[in-house]
Amino acid sequence: MSKYFFTSESVAEGHPDKVCDLVADTVLDAYLEQDPGTRAGCEVLYKGDLMVVAGEFTSTAHVPVEELARQVVAEVGYVPGKAKHNSETVRIQTLITEQSREIRAATDRAADAPSQRGASDQGIMFGMACDDTPELMPLPIMLAHTIGKAIVAARKSGEVEWLRPDGKTAVTVQYEDEKPVAVTNVVVAAQHAPEITHAEVTDWVTRRILPGALGAWLTDATAVHVNPLGTFTLGGPEIDCGMTGRKIVVDTYGGSGRIGGGALSGKDPSKLDRTGTYFCRWVAKQLVAQGIAHKVELQIAYGFGLAKPLSVRVDTFGTGDAAEAGAWVERFDFRPGAMAEVLDLAQPIYRSATNYGHFGKPDLPWERLPDA
Repeated sequence: MSKYFFTSESVAEGHPDKVCDLVADTVLDAYLEQDPGTRAGCEVLYKGDLMVVAGEFTSTAHVPVEELARQVVAEVGYVPGKAKHNSETVRIQTLITEQSREIRAATDRAADAPSQRGASDQGIMFGMACDDTPELMPLPIMLAHTIGKAIVAARKSGEVEWLRPDGKTAVTVQYEDEKPVAVTNVVVAAQHAPEITHAEVTDWVTRRILPGALGAWLTDATAVHVNPLGTFTLGGPEIDCGMTGRKIVVDTYGGSGRIGGGALSGKDPSKLDRTGTYFCRWVAKQLVAQGIAHKVELQIAYGFGLAKPLSVRVDTFGTGDAAEAGAWVERFDFRPGAMAEVLDLAQPIYRSATNYGHFGKPDLPWERLPDA
């Protein structure tokens, strides 16, 4: 019997990196809502009272970038009275140009298939699925996300006035013969108001949050660590510098599956870092749902301007029929334009994917299993 432990972490939507991701995706959605053909690569930096929204946009849309950015900061919870640097005091600088005409030409006219859109960059993308959970996601990352979502729901509902936006969670799962059998450790970092004690935070998390978030996975043997440093009153952009795309392990599989080199947020569907990653997840999920394997990972690779991928690889890790998995994958069209069309990705849907994982959410197109 093989036995090992695996830990995944999630971060709250008030983490500065995720604030940046949400601004980027909110701005992207606003562009796509007016112009589905928008080409965008949006990057955000946020520190103290300064936010910089930078990148490339080629679009017929007219979007109030600064207004949207302030709305996001307020929505997350950095508002007057609860944060030194907030939606009213933040200075927002925009550094936006058009996308490179050379890249635009390459993506519109592929070298090896002129009628098909080519890759806007070279790169590798991965997607995976496993039968740990009903969502066909690894258990550690799903539990870490669930705890984080429960905490933010309590803060935004007004149930707890002393919670603040920043925070992290981590869950360690024990596996035996590749199956999760126990949750051994839980770590919760929850930002709070200065007048609240460590004991109050610990009691609230262990009594109010963990039983509902973990269910039967929470046992007497589970070690729980809440704000291990004692207090967590300073957080967010006051302390840390946030940047788009620095939480791609949190965004994907919590380390259980490999990732490519590119971030997801702020990119339109012509960017394969986003579309290729989503499509690989969609295909891998189908393989597991069909019972072909218990765990599947796909890799695709592209070169500049080429519609046809350089390679497509599927790995079942010995958990299923590798030949059948390979034959199944051959059914799919991995050309950039085809992937975006199949998943209908030219929609303003991306801010709903930003926080608590881009995968495992049933309403997103790459998570919906086809009827056949």
